[in-house]
Amino acid sequence: MDTDTLSNKTYNLSHDEARLVQVMKALAHPARMQIVRYLSQNPQCITGDIVDSLPLAQATVSQHLKVLRDAGIIEGTIDGPAVCYCLDYDTVDWLKETVGSLFSGICGEGEC
Repeated sequence: MDTDTLSNKTYNLSHDEARLVQVMKALAHPARMQIVRYLSQNPQCITGDIVDSLPLAQATVSQHLKVLRDAGIIEGTIDGPAVCYCLDYDTVDWLKETVGSLFSGICGEGEC
């Protein structure tokens, strides 16, 4: 079990739960959501392309890319002096499945 401390409380989380928290935290920022959307429409793009698509400085975009990379949502490969980024589809598939199962026991409207 992984332990995550939030607001001075300790939660005993399974590995998948801790991973889900990390991925969802990474996706919780509007700029990172835009980066993920951009990469879903433009696979294998260079950092400069991402910077050009956002109203943020290159250093700020790099920080957001690092958060997404650390969460496993994206991966980057060095291509000469540039880094090409793409979505990590194993993580994307895992996220879809995990979030789906998180809500699988919830009743429909008016059923609970």
